[in-house]
Amino acid sequence: MDGILYLFAVGLLWGVTNPLIKKGSTGINQVKANNAVLKFFKELQFLVTNWKYMIPFLINQCGSVLYYFALQSANLTFAVPITNSIAFVSTAVTGWCLGETTPNLRTVVGSILVVLGTACYILDTL
Repeated sequence: MDGILYLFAVGLLWGVTNPLIKKGSTGINQVKANNAVLKFFKELQFLVTNWKYMIPFLINQCGSVLYYFALQSANLTFAVPITNSIAFVSTAVTGWCLGETTPNLRTVVGSILVVLGTACYILDTL
């Protein structure tokens, strides 16, 4: 049961931080350079020195470390659908809370079906 909680935590960490990472990287398109290598390093500098990007990114990576440890006790065929579905739903909800486009009826119905499908999968494996 602890494994399921870890997988939910991973899905939440990944899902909540995805829109924050997207929002934090705003402005990277304005980075200019004379060649591709210099542009790469300037973009890297932009991201590393931008706390609005780095904090969500580091939290996201903590989710990846937790996922690594959760996989030691969880079945892979069980872990992947749970984490990905929770990440999907929490990304949609977080993006909506941050002012991204309001989800349409299809998105809401799809999210509900993802949650129900994940719940059925969990109940079937217990």
